[in-house]
Amino acid sequence: MEQGALHEALGKVAGDRLQSVRLAEGVATVMLDVGGLDRLARDKLEMAVRDAARLAGVADLRLGMTAERKARAIIAVGSGKGGVGKSTLSANLAVAMARLGRKVGLVDADIYGPSQPRLLMTEGRRPEAEGNKMHPVPSPYGVPMLSMGHLVQPGQAIAWRGPMAGNALGQLIDAHWGDAEILVVDLPPGTGDVQLTMLQKHKPAGAVIVSTPQDLALMDATRAIGLLEQGQVPLIGMVENMAGYICPHCGEESDPFGVGGAEAAAKTMGLPFLGRVPLDLTIRRESDAGNPPAAGDGPQAEAFLAIARGVLAWLDGKR
Repeated sequence: MEQGALHEALGKVAGDRLQSVRLAEGVATVMLDVGGLDRLARDKLEMAVRDAARLAGVADLRLGMTAERKARAIIAVGSGKGGVGKSTLSANLAVAMARLGRKVGLVDADIYGPSQPRLLMTEGRRPEAEGNKMHPVPSPYGVPMLSMGHLVQPGQAIAWRGPMAGNALGQLIDAHWGDAEILVVDLPPGTGDVQLTMLQKHKPAGAVIVSTPQDLALMDATRAIGLLEQGQVPLIGMVENMAGYICPHCGEESDPFGVGGAEAAAKTMGLPFLGRVPLDLTIRRESDAGNPPAAGDGPQAEAFLAIARGVLAWLDGKR
């Protein structure tokens, strides 16, 4: 068989993933591009190419595969303190960006208090390993994810010193993320070892700060912003969470945590204000059930979609 004929035969099954074909002294050397394919898809492609080569009369096939490493944009979601809804915002931001057509993965970097498996209905699932890297756990919402919650027993306390937590973060981020172009990383609250490892080793493209409107939360958010600025991480903007409550019985709106504090703080610091998420029983109930509001319809979903649009517009403007 001539080299051109073999190229044509293999091209029928490999398409534009066929990079090169060389035929010399009865030995065929074939290179395939497998970038963005998971393990099962790679295996299927290899089998199809080998079958086509055998049908074409090739007895000795040497097959190589290459995958260009994609530069993924890491979006860190942080807060100065716990209890401000940072994890809920991270999960819904990832889901909203996936709904807007982006390939998004989610990393639960809250090593000591992982909550993302509950928020995206992947509790009890364990990631598969290939070599020394993990494959993310698929979620029902089109967002693959990894969390310490997938690696330990439910309710098990994680008592690790800083270096161990930093190594765990590296394993979650340096996983087989396939064609994901964006990783949303849910950071632990505060300004500790995991945050420092994130800034120094993994270099986020940008960060989103979540705060409730009251002064105490804003004081802690300012500290988180200071750490990010020291690490030279661009700040995408601030989100005000738990902003406004509408009584389901009388319809009256009230502001248990105040209103406008995060927006005012963002203006003072010269940061974009990305939007507000209301203090809403539906968001709490659906999140606890593993049904992120961003995956549905209505005002709750639109609040997260608006924030996602702002983050993507910032990210696209930087590329």
